[in-house]
Amino acid sequence: MFSNKVLLITGGTGSFGNAVLERFLNTDIGEIRIFSRDEKKQDDMRKKYNSTKLKFYIGDVRDYNSILSATRGVDFVYHAAALKQVPSCEFHPMEAVKTNVLGTENVLEACIANNVSRIVCLSTDKAVYPINAMGISKAMMEKVIVAKSRNVDPTKTVICATRYGNVMASRGSVIPLFVDLIKEGKALTITDPNMTRFMMTLQDAVDLVLYAFEHGNNGDIFVQKAPAATIEVLAKALTDLLDVKSHPINVIGTRHGEKLYEALLSREEMVAAEDMGEYYRIPPDLRDLNYGKYVEEGDSRISQLEDYNSHNTERLDVEGMKKLLLKLAFIRAIIAGESYNLDH
Repeated sequence: MFSNKVLLITGGTGSFGNAVLERFLNTDIGEIRIFSRDEKKQDDMRKKYNSTKLKFYIGDVRDYNSILSATRGVDFVYHAAALKQVPSCEFHPMEAVKTNVLGTENVLEACIANNVSRIVCLSTDKAVYPINAMGISKAMMEKVIVAKSRNVDPTKTVICATRYGNVMASRGSVIPLFVDLIKEGKALTITDPNMTRFMMTLQDAVDLVLYAFEHGNNGDIFVQKAPAATIEVLAKALTDLLDVKSHPINVIGTRHGEKLYEALLSREEMVAAEDMGEYYRIPPDLRDLNYGKYVEEGDSRISQLEDYNSHNTERLDVEGMKKLLLKLAFIRAIIAGESYNLDH
């Protein structure tokens, strides 16, 4: 399917982009374009991978012309560019709107104009019942995706999305932070020991995007069934793996914009969700713009279902969490006393 094709990754210098490159560079794919704002990270990637298949485009999804130019001649797009940090989006909510909502519209419009055949957009569990600016902007991003997908010719362009939770050891995530604090002998700061989060590896994230790419129809959102763990279990698993006994932990309480648990599917979505085995497929609401159908027609099943969240999914204990952590090359290298770049 990817033989001699051109793939563009927005936000391609991040953890996800590097994981995709690790997966694809040695295949028969024709070209991979990295689209991002950061010339330093692009230069680092250029030197690291040293591949003629890799092309770099400086630009910003906020600028329609830059993404329009970058998508010319492209077959497929993975849209990963986003503002993802909850605190920064809380302080600068309009910046989240510009990148996550308007930037996504720019990407989709450019793809449609240039006849890109398949686009997969990356969303987050924070888009379900959102309480912070980042989650709200991602929820709106999903609405933009579904709305755009209504009006495209499916024989020319397919637009779908993935939604997932905590990607373990991605840049800026809690696991590298905890490892650094443990190595420095500093106390771990935990918001609430009982707080749960979905756990998945970067390779799981790539697998989910590939599944959506291969099986998605216009407007579909795909979710991977994932285990979860409490923050307390995660901290205990890390200290065990790093052979640190009785490491101090400070419980600081839930921060503004955080939930006790996250949901990957709302109960409203569970009514229509299709169980695909390892994944859920959420089809779009394809009712036409006859607003009477929204006002006059309901579904009694909604009140009888519950959402799919990190409290009711498979719950990992310390040993289970340790096994999952050991899938990470980053953790294996730390245990072995080796240095490791998270973008490796």
